[in-house]
Amino acid sequence: MLKYILRFIAVFVVYVLAGVIGKLVFLSFYGTGAVAAGDWADVIWHGLAMDCTVAGYLSAVPALLMIASVWLPGSKLLKGVYTAYSALTAVIYAIVSVANVCLYAHWGFPLDMTPVFYLTSSPTAAAASATPGEAICCILGFAVFASVIFLCLCRIWRHIHVDVSSRRVAATVLGTVLAAALFIPIRGGFTVSTMNPGRAYYSQRALLNHAAVNPAFSLLYSATHQASFGKQFRYFDNERAGEIFGSMTTAGSAVTDTLVEGRPDIYLVIAESFSSHLMPSQGGEAIAVCLDSMARDGVLFDNFYASSFRTDRALPAILGAIPGQPTTSLMKYADKTEGLPSLPRALKDAGYSIKYYYGGDVNFTNMKSYLVNCGFNDIVCDKDFALADRTGKWGAHDHLLFRRVLDDARTDTSDSPHFRVIQTSSSHEPFEVPYAGRHSDPAANAFAYTDSCIGDFARNVADLPRRSLIIIVPDHYGCYPTGLDSEEQRHHVPMVFSGNALTRHGVRIDRFGSQPDLAATLLGQLGIDASDFVFSRDMLSDISSPFAFYSSPNAISLSDSTATATVDIVSGQITGDSVNADKAKAYLQKLYDYLDSL
Repeated sequence: MLKYILRFIAVFVVYVLAGVIGKLVFLSFYGTGAVAAGDWADVIWHGLAMDCTVAGYLSAVPALLMIASVWLPGSKLLKGVYTAYSALTAVIYAIVSVANVCLYAHWGFPLDMTPVFYLTSSPTAAAASATPGEAICCILGFAVFASVIFLCLCRIWRHIHVDVSSRRVAATVLGTVLAAALFIPIRGGFTVSTMNPGRAYYSQRALLNHAAVNPAFSLLYSATHQASFGKQFRYFDNERAGEIFGSMTTAGSAVTDTLVEGRPDIYLVIAESFSSHLMPSQGGEAIAVCLDSMARDGVLFDNFYASSFRTDRALPAILGAIPGQPTTSLMKYADKTEGLPSLPRALKDAGYSIKYYYGGDVNFTNMKSYLVNCGFNDIVCDKDFALADRTGKWGAHDHLLFRRVLDDARTDTSDSPHFRVIQTSSSHEPFEVPYAGRHSDPAANAFAYTDSCIGDFARNVADLPRRSLIIIVPDHYGCYPTGLDSEEQRHHVPMVFSGNALTRHGVRIDRFGSQPDLAATLLGQLGIDASDFVFSRDMLSDISSPFAFYSSPNAISLSDSTATATVDIVSGQITGDSVNADKAKAYLQKLYDYLDSL
């Protein structure tokens, strides 16, 4: 009987050690020189319960096979099933653990369903961020990790021999009890709450908390908590949440700053990964010098923030005025986006012809269905460029994308005003661009390249016979410079209005706002009703309490002229102003109520 118990425990321990080793590898990549020796032990200790939860799930099938082996000793079928299961779990655990380590440098949070969504929607585009060296390291790491887990599991079945032929009933009862006992680690112990990612959080340093989280559990938790919008983030009762939300979203008076004349052609440039840290006028480096010049000569929204952290959250924020969600992507749900208001459709209904330009795969992250639901019938993507022009990791480079827009504008003779959305892609990892290095840093050089493309485009648009308004807004929070721990700093981005349709130049707007506010702000300048956009506020009207709400997978933040508050949605920890923290919570709760009602 002792060997029977030993085999059971050994399988469980292998899966636990797989989680522990994953933490050690993670810290060896991201904690060297930044994490004290004692922190390594703390990370392992605080994440151990979650490792046990994953081990409990994975040990359930071997436990059942052990019970069956009592009655079928030496069965080749059982051994084959165990071997196949061991191989499958080893491969899955290795993929998840290695992906967590490899992606953390780009994403900055433990593995969840976001990269899975990217990978399944367009594998080629999802892999475009990785350099060949990174890809090789990931493959080697996966092979080693999977092999070690698999070999350890196989040795357990092969070398811990169990002979209970004379005590089959007792062994069956014991095996059943042991299998049932797995419910304890699966649940997370005997506490009132079941296991959740927040149980591993213990430090004021996000890196240590992220290291402690088991990526397999994080992925599973994310997968099972994405669509239950009405059950997530219940911070207040409905009445109290409505009161706070209502005080934040009360409509302002009529437009007080008229900056746009008539209804010009509009070019909305969604600039990949740009941030305020690229512009001297916003205290950054001299990298996006063309955009900086356009901001000084046009209209710069100084206190503007990206709604979220990735493009699939950003597009609904920019085009549909739906704030980015920390736990899911609205673009996954084509049925929910069908009836939503959108800025392109509002302009289309007002007489604008609309068109979308993107040099990459338009099916990436379900983008095409969302754009169609926004009202776009005319979408230019990578397949509309010659194969020789698709030399970038993400498709056609930005200078070719802007050239295509200009070519279409020069040959279009229609009388209706145009609304053209241009989504850039070259300033994305791995930052490989056709640009003679003005900056030694590849990321800075890639941003300088896209910035030069934007500058050339603006100069060419100025030569067109029609009046035009160019709006530049980044898609999500910036990735340069690296190492920004503050959510406020990471999400701070520029929004710039430029073009000969402006009635005033050299204007700086200091009201706080974020990407969902673009819809009401632009429509207000054009005299078009924006009341359907629940989460959008006109930044050029006399709104009583301007604010910016923004989110990432682990946090929500709210900034206004008085303070910034950040709420860790996993641990509940609050940084900054408590009043703004309550506003952020109520805003998120009402956002998920809204999504649940769609």
